[in-house]
Amino acid sequence: MIDQRERGAEASQWASGGQIERDLVLTDADFSRIRELIYLRAGIVLAEHKREMVYSRLAKRLRHHGITRFTDYLSRLERQPDAKEWEAFTNALTTNLTAFFREAHHFPLLAEHIKQKQTPVTIWCSAASTGEEPYSIAMTLLETLGPKAAQAKVVATDIDTDALSKARAGIYPLEQVRKLDDSRVKRFFQKGTGGHAGLARVRPEVSALVEFVPLNLLAPQWSVKGPFDAVFCRNIMIYFDKDTQAKILKRFAPLMKPDALLFAGHSENFSYISDAFKLRGQTVYTLAKK
Repeated sequence: MIDQRERGAEASQWASGGQIERDLVLTDADFSRIRELIYLRAGIVLAEHKREMVYSRLAKRLRHHGITRFTDYLSRLERQPDAKEWEAFTNALTTNLTAFFREAHHFPLLAEHIKQKQTPVTIWCSAASTGEEPYSIAMTLLETLGPKAAQAKVVATDIDTDALSKARAGIYPLEQVRKLDDSRVKRFFQKGTGGHAGLARVRPEVSALVEFVPLNLLAPQWSVKGPFDAVFCRNIMIYFDKDTQAKILKRFAPLMKPDALLFAGHSENFSYISDAFKLRGQTVYTLAKK
């Protein structure tokens, strides 16, 4: 679940037959402490084999502060529970793997669901990452609703504020955008020229439908207000344990309209976690009738 450049960087930390010498000290106790802190802060469960990922990502923060030992960095964090560095710590350990129209079978289902709606459509994308998913939802709204899409709204949230900044900019490598149908590229993107050659920006009519908001799904209060016609919660529950998943699903239910759809990731199964939802189709759920 990490990109190829980072995978390569992490792999380069290992030499044949053993680990190469590092400039920073990460002990077993430090790694356990990091796992506990990110779980308490964001509900993310870091597996034992993520140690190299943790070193690679957090080492940048230590070097930024001129710290050579992880234990000193973690102590500084714990002494300042409201420090801005907590945001950087969380951002560093958050995985952002996404793409436009990822898990493509969901979008025709969304289009079918919203096309007969008489009231303005509202959709919550709860793991917006760098924006590809909420913009895909917005494109689907425009394709399905035509002029009425201007009244629709996509609320896009994520705990990673760095990712949200990239999402708000709406600028992507052209090679990533070219994976879409030509008709979508022409309709929904502006190709960069000059110093922006090789890049593409989502058009204003797309970005106008999306509101990006920082949100931690573990926070006691959520800033989002329903009811929603659909909730996208894809490929995020896999980072939580079962108890956390159940708590989040319980909080989703009151924010959804009676016929709303809940979209899950391809490797996620909510049926055995919560009785508030029933399976409608492939990784798509609706509220269970009481």
